[in-house]
Amino acid sequence: MSARPPLPPFTRETAVEKVRLAENGWNTRNPEKVALAYTEDSWWRNRAEFVQGHDAIVAFLTRKWNRELDYRLIKELWAYDGARIAVRFAYEYHDDSGQWYRAYGNENWEFDENGLMHHRHACINEHPIKAEERKFLWDNSGPRPADHPGLSDFGF
Repeated sequence: MSARPPLPPFTRETAVEKVRLAENGWNTRNPEKVALAYTEDSWWRNRAEFVQGHDAIVAFLTRKWNRELDYRLIKELWAYDGARIAVRFAYEYHDDSGQWYRAYGNENWEFDENGLMHHRHACINEHPIKAEERKFLWDNSGPRPADHPGLSDFGF
């Protein structure tokens, strides 16, 4: 695997950049692309599910985005130190019945010297929302526009 800058140790500026790059990647909803940001043996805890390695990450994300339709995510830096970054996030999606949800959570990340994430711990809670309560309103899959509000702007 090649390096994925920015590399640790992180500064505030590079930690913010790393968080935005992760957000942009996840907003593609492309499991194979997202998995490239993780070490081959990356270890995750996502809610109560434990995932290890690229194949398991791709399978997990494929299941996730087959279930969570029109997924849109916003991440925000919470803290950083050396090779670790903590983020808070929220995302919105709907299921196949058309019910919308907003999920909130926190992640703790640890990176190797090449900037690849080798540990990801995620805690997530969600609740149903009405379509008119949605806040994450940008076109289809892809990065959040630079002028779109972030989590703090919404008071989340």
